[in-house]
Parts: sequence; structure tokens; C-alpha cells
Amino acid sequence: MKTIISISALISSLPICISCNNHLRQAINHSVSDPGLLVIATPFLILGLIVGYLWWISNKHLQRSINLESPQLSLPLTATSRILGIGLGGFIDGIVFHQILQWHEMLSNKIPTTDFVGKSVNMFWDGIFHGVCLIVVLIGIVQLWRLLKTPSLNTSGYLLLGGMLGGWGIFNIVEGVLNHQILKLHNVHEQALDHNITNLTFLGLSVVLIVVGYFAVVRGRRQIHPYQSA
Repeated sequence: MKTIISISALISSLPICISCNNHLRQAINHSVSDPGLLVIATPFLILGLIVGYLWWISNKHLQRSINLESPQLSLPLTATSRILGIGLGGFIDGIVFHQILQWHEMLSNKIPTTDFVGKSVNMFWDGIFHGVCLIVVLIGIVQLWRLLKTPSLNTSGYLLLGGMLGGWGIFNIVEGVLNHQILKLHNVHEQALDHNITNLTFLGLSVVLIVVGYFAVVRGRRQIHPYQSA
């Protein structure tokens, strides 16, 4: 607990939004302690663990593929595309729901976006959210580049598509369960008459993404498309 308090104090002391006025900077710093850094960071930490596990799985089976020289192994591309799906799913969420539709923002259930300060604080945390999504996508791109240098892999497009759909669904499940249901940082549609309907619909569509992605991956596993270098 003392470590978390120390980290929160450190972040609060950073020159956040250096071009903002003092009132806005104070509001952003205050959001670090209320709703709290641990609360805000929990979804990112969970997604980070999932991405780390997928990275490990991809590397483990990549090495196995190199050693066995077998084109049947599908897990390296499947796991890597799920990493990409998690990052891209986050970008889709941020672009569509946060920016275009403006149904919610990162902390909009805790810090309403009814005035300039509330909107700006949420915009700051939306930026942190998009920064994390960018890191995840870059991790996926680097791993995908490593896979393409290996000639003994199943590179079916169904694995890529199915993995990304599955990753998008995984992101939405973590987002929906933690941010909407448990931590209540925001709802899918803050102005909706019944938040439960929109939140549960979001989770339902997430399950559909995972199921469709699963069947695409199954189809991809039945195909053998080893990469052939020039």
C-alpha cells in the first residue's frame, strides 16, 4: 500500500499537461488519488499479463517450429494476432466510443464530462489508454515480423483474422467486466437510460467476436500455408 501511495505521489508531482492552467493540472493530479492509481491501472495490468502470456506462447511454439521444421504449427501466428487484436480493439474502442460517438471516456462515470475540466481530465486518461494500445500493437508488429522470418509456420489468413477477432473480444471482455461492472470507471453509453442493457450488450458482442474468431482459427489450422522466402 505504501508503494502505491508513493507511486501516486510521484505521478502527482510530474509536470503533467505543462501547457494547462494550474486548476486543470490539479484536477488531473487529483484523479491519480481519486478514483486512484491502482483502480485506473488494474485493467492495463490485466491486459499486460495477457499480452505477456501470448508473447510467451508465441515464442515457445516459434522455437518448437524451428526445431521441428514443421509447417503445421499454428499457435505462433494465432497468439501474435491476438496481441494485435487486443491493441487494435482498444484503438477501435477509443476512436469509436470515446471520440466519434463520445458515449463515454476513460473515467466518465467517476469524473463527469459535463464541464471543461472534467472533459480535459478524461481526455488525459484517454491519451494514456491510447498510449498503452500503441505499445501493444507495436509488440504485436515486432512479433509478427519475427514470425515472417521463419519458413516453417502455418501462415493462413484465417489464423491472422481469427486471432485478431479473438484478441479484440478479449480486450472487450476485460474492458466490460473490469471497467464497466467491477471498477465502474465508465459505462458503454453514459447517457443511456439503462446502463445494464448497453453494458451487457457490449459483453454479448464481445463473446460473439471470440466465437467467430475461434472458428476462423480452427479453419486456419486445417490449412498449411508455410511462408516461402524469396
